[in-house]
Amino acid sequence: MVTVDARYTGQVAPGGDAQQRDVPGARIVKMAVGAMNNNTYLVRCAATGATLLIDAANEANRILELVNQVADGQVELIVTTHQHPDHWWALADVAGALAVPSAAHPLDAEPLPVTPDRLLADGETIDLGELTLTVIHLRGHTPGSIALALTDGAGRTHLFTGDSLFPGGVGKTHNPEDFDSLFTDVTTKLFDRYPDDTVVYPGHGDDTTLGAERPQLPEWRARGW
Repeated sequence: MVTVDARYTGQVAPGGDAQQRDVPGARIVKMAVGAMNNNTYLVRCAATGATLLIDAANEANRILELVNQVADGQVELIVTTHQHPDHWWALADVAGALAVPSAAHPLDAEPLPVTPDRLLADGETIDLGELTLTVIHLRGHTPGSIALALTDGAGRTHLFTGDSLFPGGVGKTHNPEDFDSLFTDVTTKLFDRYPDDTVVYPGHGDDTTLGAERPQLPEWRARGW
């Protein structure tokens, strides 16, 4: 059975406890799944209970257990951050079991095992009860990678960045053009737009903040990864 720890640190491991973070107006739950240590997230509106699942990455049974515990088995939408299989291994099983729609960016939709019910464009918003999440298209790791931005009731932003931004750098790219694209998008759409206290929840590993990463931007640009 999945255990949810309310003492949130952002450090989770496959097979270990999920962690719960309560912020004004929302509850964020993070769990690591699978051999590639993927993070899957639930975002729940505190006022209405409406819940969003980000990346049904692996271990469908554990994800469904988590949904049952955190959201009474109710999810309104599943968002896939990008097309790489380690972020959607459990998508078909989870979406089928919950009978809920899924969403992704159109440039990454074709490889997914479930045709998205909703195609997400840059700047589009997702309404979740009384919460609003903004879709941010970040080109480079894949053509259709996206991040989701949630601003809580206290005005602090929470970014779910998939594999586009991590502690210590942007996501993996395969050529200089893709790196330039991703670095530019991450810089202009994240670092130039949101303040230093913005929390970053990546697709693998620990959380960080934009403030912790901002001083490293020149180093990332110089090294090219």
